[in-house]
Amino acid sequence: MSVKRFLTTKSLVAVAAASVLALSACGESASNTSASQGGNSGEKTTIVFAAVPSEESTSLQAEYGNITKLIEKETGKKVEFQNATDYAAVIEGQRAGKIDIAAYGPFSYKIAKDGGVPVEPLGALVDAPDEKPGYYSIGWVKADNTEITNIEQMKGKKVCFVDKASTSGYLYPSAGLIAANINPETDITPVMAGGHDASLLSVKSGQCDAGFAYEAMQTQMVNKGQLAQGEVKEIWRSEQIMGSPLAMNTETLDSATQDQLRAMVAKANKPAMVADGVCTSEADCKLPEETEWGMVKVTDAEYDGVRKVCDLTKAEACNKA
Repeated sequence: MSVKRFLTTKSLVAVAAASVLALSACGESASNTSASQGGNSGEKTTIVFAAVPSEESTSLQAEYGNITKLIEKETGKKVEFQNATDYAAVIEGQRAGKIDIAAYGPFSYKIAKDGGVPVEPLGALVDAPDEKPGYYSIGWVKADNTEITNIEQMKGKKVCFVDKASTSGYLYPSAGLIAANINPETDITPVMAGGHDASLLSVKSGQCDAGFAYEAMQTQMVNKGQLAQGEVKEIWRSEQIMGSPLAMNTETLDSATQDQLRAMVAKANKPAMVADGVCTSEADCKLPEETEWGMVKVTDAEYDGVRKVCDLTKAEACNKA
């Protein structure tokens, strides 16, 4: 798999702008049911839902299928799903009033919220009802790599990241490198692979000496036959990262729909979805990222840890919005 070119700040903005245009051209329902029918008009009949794939997959809509069915059931509105190209497109799409609900990463949510986009976090996915939403960024190398056994030894190497607005694929790895006295811009050759799976596949193929991806991606790829068990190994682990939020646009959705979506979070779990008839059984109730239970409520304050990492890294992307 070829590695996507490193995205500069200017190109990231250009991609975002192009993606917003693409979203606005996706049909009358996307444009006619956005900001012009938002607020308290109560006329909006379609909710536009956007997400970014964590891997190069065409099944993203299926991953969120049961969540979108639940949203339709609870609001009485049709959900139009948009497969966004990257987090910058989601941020700009919500700013432009073209996206009503978005599945963010923690970092991209912070960029949107702190940049003035009118978003409110609803919930994040967990594997058990008493679990705190969260995950880890992992530094990976090939299993037979003896030159890099810790993050300090990445200096001078070609290192794969995911996307400059990726929490576990860029922000937290940058903090880890800085803590190891490595400048993530100048002391390594950074490559933006474009997806967590692409980062790991680039490590596997030798296109990158090391790479970062979120914790569960390796297992998911082994299960799909994209990696063999033990083909890559962990050499670094971040502190726990707050879970990825589902966030709604408070300017394009009327107040009644907002209340329905807030209440929906309590029903966005496998037992409740089976009871509501959204899923036929818990075993067949598919949720994003192979989540085993469902969603719990989250608040903006829970993403202050991401803000602290931004303060540490002073990453240029932290101020993009």
